[in-house]
Amino acid sequence: MKRGKRYIEAAKLVDPQTIYEPSDAMELVVKSATAKFDETVEIHLKMGVDSRRADQQIRGTVVLPHGTGKDVRVTVFAKGPGAEEAEAAGAEIVGAEELAEKIQKEGFMDFDVVIATPDMMGVVGRLGRVLGPRGLMPNPKSGTVTTDVGRAVTEAKAGRIEYRLEKQNIIHCAIGKASFGAEKLLDNYDALLDAILRAKPAAAKGQYLQRVTLASTMGPGVRIVPKLSK
Repeated sequence: MKRGKRYIEAAKLVDPQTIYEPSDAMELVVKSATAKFDETVEIHLKMGVDSRRADQQIRGTVVLPHGTGKDVRVTVFAKGPGAEEAEAAGAEIVGAEELAEKIQKEGFMDFDVVIATPDMMGVVGRLGRVLGPRGLMPNPKSGTVTTDVGRAVTEAKAGRIEYRLEKQNIIHCAIGKASFGAEKLLDNYDALLDAILRAKPAAAKGQYLQRVTLASTMGPGVRIVPKLSK
């Protein structure tokens, strides 16, 4: 793959053979994020589990202390008091059958998170083919199917992210923007890692967290010493 001059210069800051302490890695990622826009900082975790086994799945949510730096647009499927609660908490879009029809027939997708009350899942379930591939389908495990919609909306806007194991036994998550600086990014990193360590499946054997790599949108990957326990 051909790399641009900016990437090549940034890569000179990082020794690909070195596995850095988290604080040092954060400093390097911030220094190497030299694009003209505020680059997103992502973490990539190679997990020591088997994604093909139901008893080794890893999935959950965590509220990052400093958020993600992204303005999150929230859609809520609810009626009555639940709808009022969602609106009061700041949800951009609140609706029911008419909202489902707008998504299904008009292709409306101007949102980042979908939350639903349990009684609305019969309606939302019909949108599986639209929301599912985009990772937007509400799910009790991720806290997006709930009777406490006010809290769910507040947490989504405050920086709640979902982590989940992919087929390649990898978890990818954004933990903030380069403009946050190393200290805030490290706080977010610690919160995410602690949540994933707590979510360790009982059936997992051997080293749970095998490889950790940090990178900004346009920057080189920086390997981190894996955190083995909370």
